[in-house]
Amino acid sequence: MSVEGLMALDLLAGVLAAVAWLGAGAAAAARHVRVAAGLFVLAVLASLARGGLVLALAGAGWWFVQEKLTLTLPLLAAGTAAAAVLAAPSLARAALGAGQSRLGVSEAVQVESTATAAHATGARAVGEPTAGPGAAAEAGPAAETRAATEAGRGAVPGAAALVRPWAVTALFGAGYAATAGPVVTLLMGYPATWSTAMITVVLVAAAVLTTQRLLAPGTRVRGTRAAVAATVVAGLIGGGLAFLPADDVDTGRGPAATSAGTMPASNGHGAMPMPGGHGAMPMPAGHAAMPVAGGRFGAGHPAGAHTAGTAGYDRPVTALRGPAAPAPGGTVRRYELTARTATVTLSSGRKVAAWTFNGTVPGPPITATEGDLVEVRLRNADISAGVTLHWHGYDVPAGEDGVPGLTQDSVRPGQEFVYRFRALQVGTYWYHTHEVSDKGVKMGLYGALVVTRCGPAPPGADLPLPVHTFAGRTVLGDHDRPIERRVAPGTAVRLRLVNTDNTPHRFTLAGARYRVVAVDGSDLHAPGEVDRVGLRLPAGGRYDLAFTLAAGAPVTLAVDDRVAGLRLTPDPTAPASGAAPGSSPENDGTRTDTGEGGADATTGTGRGNADAGDVGTTNGANAQAVDDEAGQGGQGAVAVPDTQGWPELDLTRYGTPAGPLPYNGSSRFDRDFTMVLDQGLAVSEGRPLYAHTVNGRAFPSVPTQQVRDGDLVRMTVVNRGRETHPWHLHGHRVLVLARDGRAPTGTPLWLDTFDVRPGEVWQVAFRASNPGVWMNHCHNLSHADQGMMLMLDYEGVTTPFHGAHGG
Repeated sequence: MSVEGLMALDLLAGVLAAVAWLGAGAAAAARHVRVAAGLFVLAVLASLARGGLVLALAGAGWWFVQEKLTLTLPLLAAGTAAAAVLAAPSLARAALGAGQSRLGVSEAVQVESTATAAHATGARAVGEPTAGPGAAAEAGPAAETRAATEAGRGAVPGAAALVRPWAVTALFGAGYAATAGPVVTLLMGYPATWSTAMITVVLVAAAVLTTQRLLAPGTRVRGTRAAVAATVVAGLIGGGLAFLPADDVDTGRGPAATSAGTMPASNGHGAMPMPGGHGAMPMPAGHAAMPVAGGRFGAGHPAGAHTAGTAGYDRPVTALRGPAAPAPGGTVRRYELTARTATVTLSSGRKVAAWTFNGTVPGPPITATEGDLVEVRLRNADISAGVTLHWHGYDVPAGEDGVPGLTQDSVRPGQEFVYRFRALQVGTYWYHTHEVSDKGVKMGLYGALVVTRCGPAPPGADLPLPVHTFAGRTVLGDHDRPIERRVAPGTAVRLRLVNTDNTPHRFTLAGARYRVVAVDGSDLHAPGEVDRVGLRLPAGGRYDLAFTLAAGAPVTLAVDDRVAGLRLTPDPTAPASGAAPGSSPENDGTRTDTGEGGADATTGTGRGNADAGDVGTTNGANAQAVDDEAGQGGQGAVAVPDTQGWPELDLTRYGTPAGPLPYNGSSRFDRDFTMVLDQGLAVSEGRPLYAHTVNGRAFPSVPTQQVRDGDLVRMTVVNRGRETHPWHLHGHRVLVLARDGRAPTGTPLWLDTFDVRPGEVWQVAFRASNPGVWMNHCHNLSHADQGMMLMLDYEGVTTPFHGAHGG
């Protein structure tokens, strides 16, 4: 069974155990002893099942069971033991009494009737009035009915005396302890700190003491006052621990910076050692049993505290800017992007209120050839929230990364900012705002960035296809209806899929065998042809698909098995090259190309740039929308292929291994970071919320990861939560070392965004060779907005900005 399945079953067993224990207590208090006995057995079985599931989960990693083994499972065991010792004998006696009463209900009725009759004829207390003549006759039927009803429910006269109040309290106590399991997992998340443990135990103890007081209000139990006092003191201590300051820096077991202005740090997770070994259960370095350094709600690094200087070495991020000239033989490619609100019209005619670059969604495609200098002037016309440009997946200098509060100030209305970087990475990328990015990208502030190799452009159709969701409709480019295109048979086709949404999309290609030639801009090694498979594209990720269009049936690209996004129809009369046109004039930037031979200022014509590989978009001269409802759930000319049963392509087994890699899982790493992703109560930017957390904290309280230039860094990313988290590190590509403990057997995977699904554990590595202050976050941007992000700082790099990312 998968780890995700085990986590779900553990929660289910925890809830079942809690309900059964509390139900047993309630039934016993109501004198339904047979029901109470049955629920007692069910509760014990559910508790044992939960213990077995936790042990099974432990095989997947310490992260999945930390709070269970250190807190909630011992609490459940104690509650179960107490209930077995204190309540089981009473329940057994009462249940046996209930059984005997059912066998002898007539005798019980006769006894009660006789007693009642005697009472009616004169056996009365002093001062009690004499019963009427019919009292004896009426007593028999009433007693019979009452006894039969009680016997049928499992209750017997005197059962309350058999199930003592302290036995009922023990059943409720086991229920409170069992309830702590799912509550701590769902409400607090990873990790369980001393504060969490103390508060949890205090709440359980307080509930037990209150229950005992309610069940036996006149009974005095020795030591009750001392127990109450201890509970109060422990609660105050636990609450205080929750607000201790958090560590500012996580050094990943590497050396910490020691210069003035830099706060020395531990490994970021001071902890109380856990006695005993863990056998085969992997326990990550720096994550001991019960972290105590810094409470869950403690403040992290304050705004402006991102300083990682070392003695004699200190550079502001503003000094880490792009060069002013291209590489030898390259060209300067200038673009102007103006952010403004606008109403855009989709191919169906539907109008959408959007935030745009140059009035279109997506923004103008930015294209370049390897070695060119890309210069983009960003202006903000009227986006009141502000805007920046982040080059997703492109390892630009830190000062060009476009992160407000870290690398620049947000560009406010009426302001502008110029970005420059050399196009040294060939492949498919994209750009988007990073100011209020969750809303900004959803509203349309994004576009494609494509860099091609030097030399003549290869013939064929090259189609960037950014997928986005507007008002519940899936859009490819600016088309919310299928794109029809006629292409000459034999044409080489390259589809550049870009996921600009917060959640993954599944792509299928019907009608052709194809190869996945690149992922996140990096070429794959010897990719083989595939057919009838699904491609899961993470949020922010890119896949390049390549195939040759054959004569015969058309090729259809579907999104999420329900939307027909693109259909390529073989047509011998189409242009032989099949070259994709550029964007239309209204969807282009203003570009100045400056070559070594002089300047050639050119306003974009919509034809793209031949030097840049003649990259096209989906709204060129040969592309047209089909006037039907196919692709959005309706019936029309373009049928959606039935692809739901197609298996998902596993990229870790696709392609073939390459030659020696620069590092692998056996390498010696200078820094080793672990990020456990979860949900729980935390404080983000001064406001309490149910946050998406990293190691139990929400931004900006997550310790900053610190590296040195040249370090070899390994990151372990663990998803304990119930949602997928597409992880994205700015400024670096990472090499996948393992997923769930298994190294890739196919092509090396160099990624900038990777989906960590519930229950998965990814290990990736990178060489720290791009100094700066970098964001490291979930690219489900709503998750990032709710706390799931942190910083990665190079020693010696500082930021003059406020330090609290605004997007």
